[in-house]
Amino acid sequence: MLDRLVDKMLGLPRAEGPKPVVTRDLTVPMPDGVTLLADRYAPAGTTSAPVVLIRTPYGRKGILSKLFGDTFARHGLQTVIQSTRGSFGSGGEFRPFHLEREDGVATAEWLRAQPWCDGNLAMAGASYLGHTQWAVGPYLDPPLAAMCLGVTASEFVSTFYPGGVLAADNMVSWSAMIGRQEERFAALPNPLQKRKTRKAMSFLPLSRADVAAIGKPVQFLQDITEHFVPDDDYWAMSDHSAEVAKLDVPVSMVTGWYDLFIGSQLRDFRTLAEAGKAPRITIGPWAHGEPASMGPMIRDQLGFLRAHLLGDRTFLQRAPVRLFLQGAGTWLDFESWPPPSTATAAHLRPIGGLGERAGDEALPTTFTFDPADPTPAVGGPLLTGEWKQRDNQEVEARPDVLVFTGEPLPSDLDVIGEVTATVHVRTELGHADIYVRLCDVDSGGVSRNVTDGIRRLRPGFPSADADGVVTAEVTLDPTAYRFRHGHRLRVQVAGGAFPRFARNHGTGEPVTSAVDGKPNRFEVFHDAARPSKITLPVFNS
Repeated sequence: MLDRLVDKMLGLPRAEGPKPVVTRDLTVPMPDGVTLLADRYAPAGTTSAPVVLIRTPYGRKGILSKLFGDTFARHGLQTVIQSTRGSFGSGGEFRPFHLEREDGVATAEWLRAQPWCDGNLAMAGASYLGHTQWAVGPYLDPPLAAMCLGVTASEFVSTFYPGGVLAADNMVSWSAMIGRQEERFAALPNPLQKRKTRKAMSFLPLSRADVAAIGKPVQFLQDITEHFVPDDDYWAMSDHSAEVAKLDVPVSMVTGWYDLFIGSQLRDFRTLAEAGKAPRITIGPWAHGEPASMGPMIRDQLGFLRAHLLGDRTFLQRAPVRLFLQGAGTWLDFESWPPPSTATAAHLRPIGGLGERAGDEALPTTFTFDPADPTPAVGGPLLTGEWKQRDNQEVEARPDVLVFTGEPLPSDLDVIGEVTATVHVRTELGHADIYVRLCDVDSGGVSRNVTDGIRRLRPGFPSADADGVVTAEVTLDPTAYRFRHGHRLRVQVAGGAFPRFARNHGTGEPVTSAVDGKPNRFEVFHDAARPSKITLPVFNS
């Protein structure tokens, strides 16, 4: 009965036949003598068959084993779920992103040597489980039969430090989670712990937020804060982006418009497509880990794996790109990403306007960012808290947020693709962040975030003109969104969005030690000589 309910919840056809055979605690030796543990889920009667490998730091029981191990096996796929190094019984130390290539390749080779594996091997999973795929896929010979990449990317550094700014909310919340995940009852909802973790995001110095959150240090947060400096190559072992174009493995991806990996995952997709690798991707209206995304993800991965391991090709009869158009409530199919569009500039105009032309000889608009009272974040691509779209009216009323609003739209406007902004700005201290957000303002005046981005500025970076004005190019997350007739576009410009991004103290002091800061005055230019703007990919169907 439970299996039937799971299949129905996931939108899967009813699985027939007996329950899978589960073998617990397989011991997999690593080259350095460490032993990792794994569980095998095999359809009843399996002698030698393909294997789907899932490598995870989150344990081999609970929802993960039900969704991937049991469900995959009931639908004909032999699956092995392995605990990564130092987690849930596996030997060694758990240092996220370390040794995943070495351990993953050794595990693949071990699996292929087992009598119950016919040599055909694929990988699946989401988030960190996608990272463990990228750590194996480009380096395995013979190659994998398929990779199923959910809400992940070939490199995580741009997600640790988007635009060169530490993603404090996501990094502290994930550190707190992994730091206590093997404690008793850690998997149960804990409102008190949730409040402690959110409060810890404000702790200074930020490098001690782990202790403030869970009462003990977490090595991952120490690594993240210690190596938050320009040109630090510490995380090179986690970056597999240079191998993407050379990957010779069928790839299926699932992500969401409010997922923290959306930009880098679409970059991977585009790299694969331009290299002629024929990947496929589904992009829904989801945030990272949102329950509503699980059904589509499991269906996609199960269908793709059955096609490449069992010869059932029916699931592959669709366009390479399937995306959800927000605001329209509809799905669209395309042959490529991004689809053809017209780059259309909306200029930040004097006195809060937004239009086709820049101002003439307008004076700059000013605001002051105070790290003692940092501009708060509202919604967006978060791991925890209030994610996705939110009402932005309260934050837009603050004096440290500039707001530029267009006229009511004469017709629906579809924006599908990559969004960028150019902001000409001068700051008093040189050390600053420039944050840009695009919003949809409805007929009632409610302003909801659509996409945003941030860029860290340092004295002399990017280069400044003779007046000290910096041209900051800000990359916003890709989107697919319909702004309805009568709605208005709005652009916010601020000096941060806290605690989603670590506050900029204005001093250049390392985040590991910074506790004090200085108010920083911003001047945003929007005249004909320095036309600040946001550039939108306008889609014409």
